[in-house]
Order: sequence, then structure tokens, then C-alpha cells
Amino acid sequence: MNSKALGKHTSEIEVTNISSHGIWLYVRGEEFFMPYEDFPWFKEAHLNQVLNVEEPSPGHFYWPELDVDLGMETIKDPQRFPLKAK
Repeated sequence: MNSKALGKHTSEIEVTNISSHGIWLYVRGEEFFMPYEDFPWFKEAHLNQVLNVEEPSPGHFYWPELDVDLGMETIKDPQRFPLKAK
């Protein structure tokens, strides 16, 4: 007996892991590690605040409960964008 997947994969973006070092963000088949050293807003956040991520436009991610906006370029290469909120 073969089981066939029904429907299409609907989670194109999601936080897939949270550790003591950072979070992993899955975006359309790719996973990106976001260390707290570069993304400090997530370190003390509650679980539901970190998991609640939206993509209001392609390549732009927003965590509404944390009021954090990040572009894909910042996630891929945070050293190019050294400014950090406190």
C-alpha cells in the first residue's frame, strides 16, 4: 500500500528550532541559523513570540509581538548590517 501526500506544503516560513544559541528559520526549502549574538531580540522572548513570524512581502520577515522586522539579506549576512536595537 502506498500513501500519497495530499495537498501542498503550506508552511513556507516557520521557526523550526530554538536553542540556547539562537533560532533556525525555515524559508521555502532553506534553513537559516540566527544566533542571538546577531539577533538579540529573540534571546529573552517567549516561545510564542518567536514562533509567530509573518512574511508581509517576499524576503521581509516580521515578528509582530516583538516588533522585529528583518530582511533576508540581514538574515543571510548579519555582519553587513551591524546595527542592533537594545
